[in-house]
Amino acid sequence: LIIDLVVASVLMAMGMMMLSPLIISLPFKIMLFVLVDGWALIIGTLASSFGGVSP
Repeated sequence: LIIDLVVASVLMAMGMMMLSPLIISLPFKIMLFVLVDGWALIIGTLASSFGGVSP
């Protein structure tokens, strides 16, 4: 994902090679999921895939 690449590039530029990018990028991914209302998108997509329900 783009977030992983950006975080890894920033950490490498700062010389923090031993720090896992996952530790830094996970909060950003969760925050992005919340900001785009991820649960509503998932539930809406699942409901619309079963047929008659439109979002």
